[in-house]
This record gives sequence, structure tokens and C-alpha cells, in this order.
Amino acid sequence: MTGRRSFMSEKHPYPSDLSDARWQLIEPILSQWRADRAAAGLGISQPQHDLRTILNAILYVDRSGISWTYLPHDFPPWPTVYYYFAAWEREGVFEQLSGLLRRLARQQAGRDAEPSAGIIDAQSVKTAPTVPRATQGEDAAKKIVGRKRSIMTDTLGLLLLVLVTAASVQDTPAGIRLLDKAATTHRRLSKIWVDAGYKNAAVDHGARLGIDVEVVHRPAKTRGFTLLPRRWPVERTLGWLMGYRRLARDYEALPQRSEAMIHLAMIDIMARRLTRESTPIWRGT
Repeated sequence: MTGRRSFMSEKHPYPSDLSDARWQLIEPILSQWRADRAAAGLGISQPQHDLRTILNAILYVDRSGISWTYLPHDFPPWPTVYYYFAAWEREGVFEQLSGLLRRLARQQAGRDAEPSAGIIDAQSVKTAPTVPRATQGEDAAKKIVGRKRSIMTDTLGLLLLVLVTAASVQDTPAGIRLLDKAATTHRRLSKIWVDAGYKNAAVDHGARLGIDVEVVHRPAKTRGFTLLPRRWPVERTLGWLMGYRRLARDYEALPQRSEAMIHLAMIDIMARRLTRESTPIWRGT
């Protein structure tokens, strides 16, 4: 038993753990969140777990795809970790972090912090048996019963907005909701590219908002995957997300928690880009 206790007392880092450099990017926002809650009387007077360990545990779930209850014992108890995840989703912390890192990544790439152009696409995924039936639907075209992720990225493929709905929701109404939010949160946007699944209603709605929505059509007589100008960055982003096993299906009880998991994956991707760290892949491991 002595040897087992000694082993369990040592923290062996996981590939998903934050490096010191990535933690320095994220720490100010999480520390401010904790300080604001304490000032409002909503925090714990003497927190037992540091924020880096909590975020490492959440990243472990997102990256590995395990259930919360299967968190390794060298992390804090899973109810504690989930409490923080739910609080950060509810209070917009993941969106705040995603926005900060995106602006930094764009500046690192020599772009303006706020984009003037973006791309919208959608992806339907199957849901786990634990997902409430009321939040699911069938994507008849893809023959998938589950949920749909509609995302808007900039031209670098960095996430701007995400909306999770039942898979039965058509691309056009979901796209219109993204356009409405973009008009208030990304005021510099003036151009959006979409695929042929978005109908004239989305184009007309964009025009009313002062956003030029252009449909990018596939070349005639092409079959299978085709790399389309202007649209490939968002398709690549959807591919990036599939590297996070929690996103291979939708496991979250609430659609907004699914959105948080997508933001979390992009936070990890953008933080690694900023610190020039590679993202581990599952192939060959």
C-alpha cells in the first residue's frame, strides 16, 4: 500500500495538460473570475483546488472523451470539476477566453484583431443515449439523429460563433441566428461565405444587416470531397474539432454545454498556436 500511495501522490502530466506558457495566457481571466465571485459573496473563502488543475481536468474530458465520473483520481472530484465547467459556461468565461485568444492569434498572424470576413458551415453529429430527446432531431439529408453544430469562423478558421441545435433545424434558420449575433458582437464583419445549403433567406437577411452573404457553389459534375475556395477554412476547423473525442458525438445534456465544449477545444487549439506547441494526435499513440 505504501508504494501505491507514493505513486498516487505523484502528479504525472497528461498530454492535455496546460503548459506554463499556455496557462499564462489563460490565468488572468480565470483569476479575475474567481476574484469577482469572491467580491460578490459567491465564491469559496478558501478554495481547495487551483484553477489550473480544474481546467486541466476539463480539458482531459474534452480531449479524451471520457464521462465526468471517470476522471482519474489525481484530478479534483468530478462534481467539483463539473461545477466549475457549468459555472464557466453559464457566465460566458469560455466565450471570453475564446475571444481573447482569437484576437491574439489574429494579431500574431499579422491580421486585425477583429475580422471583416467570415465563413459559416454546419455539422450534424449523433447524440449519446443520455441526451434528452427534446433537444435532438433528424437530419434527413445526412440520415443522422442527433444535434447540429453551426459555426462561424474567420478566414483563418478561428471560431467566432457557435450554435448547437437539434439536427432537424435547417441550415438557413441556424445561419440567420448566427448572422444576428455576429451583427452585434462582430461589427466589423461585412462579408460571409456559405455553401448551397443556405437559401436566399439567409442572403437577404445578411443584406438587411449590412453583411454580404455569398453562396459558394460546388463546380458542376464534381463528386466526393472537393476543396472549395473561401470555404475550406471552416471545413478544416470542423476537422480540428473531431480531434477532441468528447465532440465525436454530442454527450451534453444541454446544447449550451455542447457549445462550451466546442469553445474549449478551440481555446486549446488557439493557445497552442500562440505558444507554437503542437497538438497531440491520436494516430500512432
